[in-house]
Amino acid sequence: MSDSSRGNPLARIVKAATKVEPNEFKATLVSFAFVFCLMAAYYIMRPVRDALSSDWTDEQLSWLWTSTFFFSAIAVSIYGGVISRIRFKIMVPSVYAFFASTFIGFYVVGNTIGENDLVNRAFYVWLSVFSLFHLSVFWSFMSGIYNKEQAKRTFSVIAVGATLGAIVGPSIPTFFADDIGALNLLLIGALLLLAPIPLIGVLERLRTEELGNADAQERVAGKKPLSANPFSGFASFATNPYLLAIGLFILLYVSMNTFIYFELRDALGEFERDVRTQYWGGIDLAVNLLAGVTALFATGRLATRAGMSVTLALIPLLMVVGWLVVAMSPVLIVLVGLQVTRRAGNYAITRPGREMLFTIVDADARFKAKPVIDTVVYRGGDVLTAWAYTGITATLGIGLAGVAVLSAVICAAWAVVALFLGRSYDGSAEPESI
Repeated sequence: MSDSSRGNPLARIVKAATKVEPNEFKATLVSFAFVFCLMAAYYIMRPVRDALSSDWTDEQLSWLWTSTFFFSAIAVSIYGGVISRIRFKIMVPSVYAFFASTFIGFYVVGNTIGENDLVNRAFYVWLSVFSLFHLSVFWSFMSGIYNKEQAKRTFSVIAVGATLGAIVGPSIPTFFADDIGALNLLLIGALLLLAPIPLIGVLERLRTEELGNADAQERVAGKKPLSANPFSGFASFATNPYLLAIGLFILLYVSMNTFIYFELRDALGEFERDVRTQYWGGIDLAVNLLAGVTALFATGRLATRAGMSVTLALIPLLMVVGWLVVAMSPVLIVLVGLQVTRRAGNYAITRPGREMLFTIVDADARFKAKPVIDTVVYRGGDVLTAWAYTGITATLGIGLAGVAVLSAVICAAWAVVALFLGRSYDGSAEPESI
């Protein structure tokens, strides 16, 4: 522990509030700023994407989600082949610079050819690929910086940075969408995405000097070779029960996201696109305000005192109750309340807990199988549940109350998987024991 960290009064205050140790303070603060920029950039652009969704039918939207799945699989395969040949400290900034350049490209195309449905659909798909990929890369980087015990204390605080970025980001389109314009929001988001690139080198230095994780530095820096096979991440995922359980956990979570998303976008279809953009931005703002308070003061204590089983199972169990309330009172305001609770709980509790799970796997699983789970499995779940929703509502004519009952059952299964993962994590002794 450095002397400067011991003597820092702010570090002592943070420890009292969040359990972050003084020697972890600087790295946590830099990680906080890193993910803040990433999330602010995404959430500036997200309402633009979501406002487009009401222009299409459920079937058309399901096809777009199918396209997102295939493009995600391609992106992860390319990433898996490249990461074994390029050092991770170079790969991480390259990913963000690449995505920023593509959004600048959409800005240029939009200004050149004007409104175009094909371009709108391409943007919808591409931002959906980005929405998972950029965070998967970030958390892979984080899981190589902090060890298992440090992750329990720091990840929830880092997640507050994501939440704060997700508050600042949507507030811009919510209050200024009419004045700024959708295309200019893309340019702002792209430029903000470049801001955290210099922080990567700072974190590499702090990993050794402050956190004492030199072995993690070697794994992330590439001194321990990763498999050169671009599909090795898929193979690792398919043959590892622990990783398969994480995939199932995400799949069940995605089903909840899909069902609520489709119900909300149907309800908002009667409004003009600019108004829809403001509504979606307002929902994002409410979610992230609640998530920030929860993550800062509750999640770290929950993970260290109650264990990972309780941490991961809490939100699924709350969702069981929430969906039963929706089934009894299937109105928009109740659905919105459930959406806010679900997403805030995910950002503040479930997502940090899920990312902690990867601190006990080896480097190949962390850097190659993790993007498969975070992106391909997630988007595959989008495809399956989107078409399932379309079939249930269009073919069988099941309304919101029926969807709510089905969702409560799914959430119960989600809680069971969470308990299994929590026991596996809490019972592991070494960072690479699984």
